[in-house]
Amino acid sequence: MVTDLELFADYFQIHILDDESDGDLSDVWTEQAVLDGLGVTEDALGIGTAVNVIVAVSVHVLAQQPDDDSDDFDHVVEASLNLVSGRLVVLGCTDYLPDAARFDVPAGWTRIRASRRNLAAAAFPDPDCEDEPEDTEEIRLQAWPAPHSQPHIIKRWTRPDA
Repeated sequence: MVTDLELFADYFQIHILDDESDGDLSDVWTEQAVLDGLGVTEDALGIGTAVNVIVAVSVHVLAQQPDDDSDDFDHVVEASLNLVSGRLVVLGCTDYLPDAARFDVPAGWTRIRASRRNLAAAAFPDPDCEDEPEDTEEIRLQAWPAPHSQPHIIKRWTRPDA
């Protein structure tokens, strides 16, 4: 199942969490987490973005681990998320939680891969083409059942100097 969303990446982040989570990610944004673009708690993840505007997000709920296609993306991270409710919630960090997109998944540990692309164009948009699709950061979220494992930075994008 694939669902496309447009989310406001307020404070340069979107959130992924269990439907029963309080979603408190306030203490996860260490200097390293910001560099990694990944803040982790047991039942919530913060995915860093290159922009503080609308991002295009596609959510893929899968039965098993997908193939590695990180060459097609700028920045790719993975982390485990405990979804005790069996409901995955995806939203912008300041979005109204009751209105957030929800996805049924098997209850228990789920692996989330966040693959981001078009980061340089989004971070440094052409002033003559503002708000065009080619200037939009794209985030693909893939979720599949998997035992808990440590977060992993598969591919790192480093923001160039302006």
